[in-house]
Amino acid sequence: MRDAMVALARRGVKSAALVHRHTLSLKTCDETFTADKHHFQIVRTGLWARLLFTPISPAFPWHLQRLITTFKPNILHLHLPNPSVFWLLALPSARRIPWVVHWHADVITSTQGWTMKLFYNLYRPFEQMILKHAKAIVATSSPYLDSSRPLKKWIYKSHVVPLGVDVDRFNGSTSVYDKPTPNDNKLQVLAVGRLTYYKGFRYLIEAIFQTPGVHLNLVGDGDQAAQLKALVASLSLQDRVTFHGSLNNAELSLQMMACDCLCLSSITRAEAFGMVLLEAMYFGKATVISDVPGSGMGWIVDDGITGIKVKPADTSALAAALKQLNADRDKMKRMGQHGKDKFDQQFEINHAILGLMDIYDNTN
Repeated sequence: MRDAMVALARRGVKSAALVHRHTLSLKTCDETFTADKHHFQIVRTGLWARLLFTPISPAFPWHLQRLITTFKPNILHLHLPNPSVFWLLALPSARRIPWVVHWHADVITSTQGWTMKLFYNLYRPFEQMILKHAKAIVATSSPYLDSSRPLKKWIYKSHVVPLGVDVDRFNGSTSVYDKPTPNDNKLQVLAVGRLTYYKGFRYLIEAIFQTPGVHLNLVGDGDQAAQLKALVASLSLQDRVTFHGSLNNAELSLQMMACDCLCLSSITRAEAFGMVLLEAMYFGKATVISDVPGSGMGWIVDDGITGIKVKPADTSALAAALKQLNADRDKMKRMGQHGKDKFDQQFEINHAILGLMDIYDNTN
């Protein structure tokens, strides 16, 4: 959202954002964000609690009404899933403004438990009312749009606009970077993401066990951190798997530059797109992905050209892909360059938001 707002501002689109605070707090903060000489009003409503991943923010409708009155938007751009968006259905002032719905992911995937499925029975009617009222719906990839059950009824007003990355976020990182030369010449594989089940890191770690001469750098925190570290210890991989925890943009940039390739081993459609793939492509890195049906990952990566696609949840397939890259470093570098070319043409934020501009023009 931040990158899109800045890129849209360069084309004369003024925007403000209403979001939740990241951490629990009763207070709402109203701030001004400045980027590229543009100023943006950001209202972060107090986050009182989380229930089944749902933010509980009683002040949200009040601040929504306030922004509609003061900012006077021509379009309301809604990002789903987010139950707070349902407040728009109750506000006449919001219903009078055209809506564009950005569909980032389905709430329910095949691996969800019964609790989430029960919750979705309550959530779905409001979700469908939002989609019915929307003037346009934005999906981030063709495979996700085609496989999304909630969007089936609304395919006629749905559009595919990929996510994009503002490379200005990485400015300054390269100027202070001096890549060390590994003494052992191991293939340096980077994996980035929340340490949770759908990321498939267990299969990746097991693949490292089958792939001598490969080192894995794992960036992120999550509920499976202890379990994954125990797996590394049980396989005696402490010298070939490094856990880095959460990193900021500058630190992640250094990891991107230091790696030889990036692996996104997610195993379900919960990985709806894979923003980290775009970041790796910007840095000219080949990518290895799990080709999950209905996910945007396989839409981003061109098999054999910008990276390698493998069967999801398949340790042997992941190991074979890493061995292939390790054995042919020149081909791996060519894949990285092809990925950089594709990024520059499609996923750099100033190109990616062109589709949004067209939708705005046809909606307003």
